Amino acid sequence: MGVEAVAATGGGGGGGGGGVEAQKKNRIQVSNTKKPLFFYVNLAKRYIQQHNEVELSALGMAITTVVTIAEILKNNGLAIEKKVLTSTVGMKDENKGRVVLKAKIEIVLGKSEKFDLLMNASNVATETDPKDKE
Repeated sequence: MGVEAVAATGGGGGGGGGGVEAQKKNRIQVSNTKKPLFFYVNLAKRYIQQHNEVELSALGMAITTVVTIAEILKNNGLAIEKKVLTSTVGMKDENKGRVVLKAKIEIVLGKSEKFDLLMNASNVATETDPKDKE
């Protein structure tokens, strides 16, 4: 089912010209078919480390995946919820030739106060594990 984005409702927020919002360096667009869940969890950790926040976004059925990623990061004490935005996006379905409305979510997570401490603790644990097995 070929689907292409037509227009998004709501403000773009500092996007470029041509109606296409510039890709942010700390945005992860989640798909529930392309990568496993923990790929996105680990990528989000890395983005939080580099940019102090991460923006997770998804359309349609992938929304549950984004919420799960956000909850994993929050429950592990790595992130705090800054903003949650929901909207509807018109997508042109190439097969049917009509515009289909899709739900969209954007969740912005910030670095928690314990982030660096927890990340250092997990790095130390992973570095010592292989030596214990030998």
